[in-house]
Amino acid sequence: MAGAKKATPRFRRNYELATGVMRFSAARLYHKRGVALCKKTKIAKKAVAPVAKFVTKKVGGSKNGGERKVLASKGAVYLKEDHVLDKPAKVARNPKVQTLRKSITPGTVLIILAGKHKGKRVVFLKQLEKTGLLLVTGPHKLNNVPLRRIAQSFVIATSTKVDVNGVKLPETLTDAYFKRTHAKVEKKGEQANIFASGHQDYKVSEQRKTDQKLVDKAVLTAIKKHPEHKFLRGYFSSRFSVRKNQQPHNMIF
Repeated sequence: MAGAKKATPRFRRNYELATGVMRFSAARLYHKRGVALCKKTKIAKKAVAPVAKFVTKKVGGSKNGGERKVLASKGAVYLKEDHVLDKPAKVARNPKVQTLRKSITPGTVLIILAGKHKGKRVVFLKQLEKTGLLLVTGPHKLNNVPLRRIAQSFVIATSTKVDVNGVKLPETLTDAYFKRTHAKVEKKGEQANIFASGHQDYKVSEQRKTDQKLVDKAVLTAIKKHPEHKFLRGYFSSRFSVRKNQQPHNMIF
């Protein structure tokens, strides 16, 4: 239209100086717009009358003071007949014995993955009833691994097996057999030396030495009957290790 005024161009209050870089920050723009100067009307909160926790009751008797404060609302604990706060009773639970893996059978050669004897190969004898741990032996003569318990999560089962059907294990080889008795620490008043810790070194009992010789003799006899008994003696004496460019998930044990 003729004579119409041209509208002046309006620029944005905030604009980009570069890609991702704005002229004003969010805080600066907040004050620039004058939002901070706007006074918000405060809504008056209704006054809530305080609730009394205790209620004063009259008590008879000349020696009782005449009054006594009692809780206005008693919780569920105070409403019980025996409101003594005792510790919750322990629930008796029977520990579940871990199921043995299908790849682990008596006579299976296992590789220990953790502990003092990690990397060594041992012979699996049986699973203990109470804890479900595996009873293994080196034999001790070949790799210095004695009769001991180990969890099956810390072993790798190999395809090598030894026929241990003729090995007779003593009936004493249970979980209680492997428990150690720790020496009691002396009291402060009875200590002769302030640096004495009360620790007693572990000593192998004569019964354990006898059982070790008995089991190892039977296991070594079973190894000699194996078709590759010459290879097995060196197999038990060496440690397992993963070399460079060897992938454990692709290896067949």
